[in-house]
Amino acid sequence: MPKELLDSKEIKRALTRISHEVIERNKGIDDLCLVGIQRGGVLLAKRIASIVESIEDRSIDTGTLDITFYRDDFHQALKQPVVKKTDIPCSITDKTVVLVDDVLFTGRSIRAAMDALIDFGRPAQIQLAVLIDRGHRQLPIRPDYVGKNIPTSFNERIEVELEEDNKRDRVTLVSKKKKE
Repeated sequence: MPKELLDSKEIKRALTRISHEVIERNKGIDDLCLVGIQRGGVLLAKRIASIVESIEDRSIDTGTLDITFYRDDFHQALKQPVVKKTDIPCSITDKTVVLVDDVLFTGRSIRAAMDALIDFGRPAQIQLAVLIDRGHRQLPIRPDYVGKNIPTSFNERIEVELEEDNKRDRVTLVSKKKKE
C-alpha cells in the first residue's frame, strides 16, 4: 500500500518555494532557461515557469529534454527505448539553465541530462531543481533547489503523480516486494 508523502497543496507549496529561490538566486530571470527532463521534469518545469512568470510578469524560456540515448545503461536496460520529445526553444549558450526533474536518486539521469544539454550549447551555468531528493547518490551531484528531502531505502520507490497525467497530484512511497 503506497504511503502518501505529499498532497496537492504540499506539491504546490514546494514548487512555489523553488520558483522564488530560482528568481532570488539568479537575481531575476534574465539569461535564465528552464529545461524539464522527460517525463515528470517536463510537467514540473512548466509549473515552475508559470509561477515564475506570474511573479516576474514576463515569460521565461522553457524546454524539454529527452535523455534516453545518453543514459549509461542504455544498451543494457532498454530493449525498446521510448524516445520522447526534446525541444529547447532558445540558445542555451552563456545562459543559466535550470534542469528540472521529479525525483533525484543516484544522479545518473542528471549526468545524462547534462551530457545531452551540452550538445545544444555551452551554458554559463547549470543548476538543478528537483521535487524530491531521496538520497543514495552514486555520482557527485547535488540539487540547488529541493522541494522535499525524503530518505529512502533501496527497497522503496518514490512515485510522483500529476494531474497532467490524469491523476491527482501526490507523491507516494511504495515498498518493492523483496525477492525470495
